[in-house]
Formats: sequence, C-alpha cells, structure tokens
Amino acid sequence: MRMIAAEITREKLTLRLHQELPYQLTVETEAWEDRKDGSAKIDQIVYVARDGHKGIVLGNKGETIKAVSQAARAEIGELLDRNVHLFLQVKVRPNWLNEAERFTEMGLDFKDGG
Repeated sequence: MRMIAAEITREKLTLRLHQELPYQLTVETEAWEDRKDGSAKIDQIVYVARDGHKGIVLGNKGETIKAVSQAARAEIGELLDRNVHLFLQVKVRPNWLNEAERFTEMGLDFKDGG
C-alpha cells in the first residue's frame, strides 16, 4: 500500500504539472501510521533532481503541492475506505536516478549502464 500511495501522489503531480513537470522526480512513502480513530497518517517525500524543480513542484505560495496533496489524499482515502492525513515534503536529491536501491524498492532490477 505504501508504494501504491506513492504512485497515486506521483500521478497527481504528473496531471497537475503537465509540460512543466520535472521528469526527474519520484515519490516515496516515508512513514505510515494507522491511528486509533481508524484513519491513516501518511508522510511522503517528493524527491526532485534540482532546486529549480522544487519551485515548480511547490508552485506559487505552495498552491501546486497543496492541490496535489488534496487530490492524492482523496484518492488514497477512497482506496482505503477511511480518512487519510497526507503530509508531503519536497526535497532536492541530485543523483536519485542513479541510486540502485530506489529501483529495488520499486521492485525493479537496476542495471548500471557501465
């Protein structure tokens, strides 16, 4: 479910950003807590390759990331059939595309081009 939740958020980013989308971004579910009230608290990190991409993802006064968060939270909540508290952070990680463990976590076989 952690991976599916991350993919839902990534989809919402793609839909929101269209041509502006920095294709070098990924979303990871950092923490998932099932709360006593039946809801889920999900912390995700959006990794981008450059500082300029971070600004695009955040948007003017945070409006882009807020809209993405709301759309992802609604879809994840519907999938889980419960309330979801989704918290997104955007961080710059320049070489994430070259990190084998990122692909392994996604169930993909990473082969270095060298």
